[in-house]
Amino acid sequence: MPDWQLTERDQDLFARDLQSFVPPVVFDAHAHWYHLAHFAEGTVTPFLQNGPASAGREAYQAAMQQLTPGRTTTGLFFPYPRSQLKIQQANEFLAKELLACPGSRGQMLVTPADDPEWIREQVQQHGFVGLKCYHIYAPTEPTFDARIEEFLPEEQVRIAHEEGLTITLHMVKARALAEPDNQETIRRYCTRYPQMQLILAHAARGFNPHHTIEGIDALADLPNIWFDTSVVTDAGALEIILQRHGSERLLYGSDFPVSQMRGRCVALGDTFFWISAENTQLNVPYANLELALIGHEALRTLKVACLSTKQSDKQVEDIFWRNAQRLWNLKSVVDVTC
Repeated sequence: MPDWQLTERDQDLFARDLQSFVPPVVFDAHAHWYHLAHFAEGTVTPFLQNGPASAGREAYQAAMQQLTPGRTTTGLFFPYPRSQLKIQQANEFLAKELLACPGSRGQMLVTPADDPEWIREQVQQHGFVGLKCYHIYAPTEPTFDARIEEFLPEEQVRIAHEEGLTITLHMVKARALAEPDNQETIRRYCTRYPQMQLILAHAARGFNPHHTIEGIDALADLPNIWFDTSVVTDAGALEIILQRHGSERLLYGSDFPVSQMRGRCVALGDTFFWISAENTQLNVPYANLELALIGHEALRTLKVACLSTKQSDKQVEDIFWRNAQRLWNLKSVVDVTC
């Protein structure tokens, strides 16, 4: 089945598995808004070409009504990192879209070459509440081997501390949170800059849950560490976060537009593999096999983690919106929507 489109099977899956789990109010703490005009020629993937050319608040809300129908949804948004992206235009597009969304917030996409004081000026000018860094802007090749400092310099973290900003970090290196280099940098940044709040994306890049499980205790005493759930489809990483840090530090995230793709991620050995219709044989004798939307797979995974760790209804609501309300000092997202 195609990406971006909702099928009867998708609707049945949500009604059966998720209708009673997803609260009526949702704050999506990891989502991308973008315009294809800001991407360099030849860098737009077929998936993005099949979606909306302008993926701001209207396209996002339409997608969320497919993914989580009937919910009131606001969120934390940042540009979609791509090589050769027109980053300044992407950040300005985000800021403009957010003007019509009083219940939502934005993070500025930054590169390691950005001057810290210029970042401060942009944050103040556009009302951004944080920074979004990404490994593809590191000088290391391949960038999946980059140290955190190579795409999030310490001087930018200092600005986040002084301005009281959040930073969403998608760490890399082969074993993610289990890498001593990543642990050391996270600890140093968080202890040296306590007014900076660090959000470790994808359950601390827990696509292989064993990496998060192995590394989680290295962060146990850090009061300014948070995690988001975005497109994690193996419950182990979410379970260990809930066990070690409680529901108060976990934020729901859809990772729109990735949420509108079909597939899921599975741990294989000491790494992981993203299943899609393009790379996986779907002809099997025992079922009429169809891939679900990644956003639905991730929500079902979060449900499993909440059930296995015995989270209450209130704690589930904390994950979906109350933690974000506390982190960004929001009014009730029931009253202030996008």
